[in-house]
Amino acid sequence: QVHLVEAGGGLVQAGGSLRLSCAASGRTFSTNTMGWFRQAPGKEREFVAAISWSGHRTYYSDSVKGRFTISRDNAKNTMYLQANSLKPEDTAVYFCAAADTGRAMGFMALRRLEYTYWGQGTQVTVSS
Repeated sequence: QVHLVEAGGGLVQAGGSLRLSCAASGRTFSTNTMGWFRQAPGKEREFVAAISWSGHRTYYSDSVKGRFTISRDNAKNTMYLQANSLKPEDTAVYFCAAADTGRAMGFMALRRLEYTYWGQGTQVTVSS
């Protein structure tokens, strides 16, 4: 019922920046928290960042804190991830996700199982 479409991935040199976007459509009124996860080959999908519906509460993994910024524009039904000072270890497929209202609240936003809807993923490759 909620469709998520990502954009903005690509190849960038270490120290560079990318701005990822996630456009939501469908029954977006039934969702609240949105987040970003990433998955490198052979590794489990891991939490990157999350944001509440209002945008007033955000969460970041320790590995990206201070470098990445999550934001959203509800009028456009779009979430963003500004990724700066990229490192080779940031290389992964980045997924956006949305949780049903009442899920992924507070620190539960860090748990991938709290999210119902997922985008197709966009590849981010950081070269050294």
